[in-house]
Amino acid sequence: MPPRRRSALLARLVVDAPGRPQVILGELRRVILDGAVPPCTVIPLREVAELFGVSHIPVREALKTLIGEGLVTHEPHGGYAVAQLTAAELREMYIVRETLENASLAAAALNASAADRAELIEVNALLEQAIRDDDPAAYHRQSRNFHVALTKPSRMFRLLHMLESAWNVTEPVQSMVHISRGDRVRLHTDHALMMDAFLARDVDRLLLIAERHHRRLETVIATLPTDTGLLAPEDISAAQ
Repeated sequence: MPPRRRSALLARLVVDAPGRPQVILGELRRVILDGAVPPCTVIPLREVAELFGVSHIPVREALKTLIGEGLVTHEPHGGYAVAQLTAAELREMYIVRETLENASLAAAALNASAADRAELIEVNALLEQAIRDDDPAAYHRQSRNFHVALTKPSRMFRLLHMLESAWNVTEPVQSMVHISRGDRVRLHTDHALMMDAFLARDVDRLLLIAERHHRRLETVIATLPTDTGLLAPEDISAAQ
């Protein structure tokens, strides 16, 4: 396993409310999910507790919750760190995301309100702007927002919660930041076609394009570097 990075997390935590357990949990989760701290970033228990003005107990409880969500790992003598996936685990999570998303698309397209449709159009415009600006971080962020806007109208709340959890597990990797601009352009071409089918309530075409999009995603994800600390060695799971 690559050596853990020194913590870049402390400087990004915002303490603007008393250190209640849910505040600590929410702020740690926010910093991890926004991609500002990469996988293997150390989460120093003592320093986080001091920052929030609390004992170790509420911080440890927050970290236990994040371990359950797949965002944090803990080693008995190594402390806490932002979770790192193997390439195989990342591919598996993309399959989970695909399965859950596809299960919601038909209902979403048929149930979408005018406000839902307007939201999808707005997010797609932000994706186009990220492509024009060649802003990988914005593209990554808005890509998730696009898929949320695409599935949220299904009103399948339990399924959507599971889909959100699957997205969260992959967020520390920031996949769309590390692929080529050409791949982002090709993925966005799929997004535009998915939006058109969604707005036309053409479920069959939407599912067909979504299938093609996910196959393209699989190909792109397979190109992510495995020797930079972004992803863990494939044998790490067997060692844990």
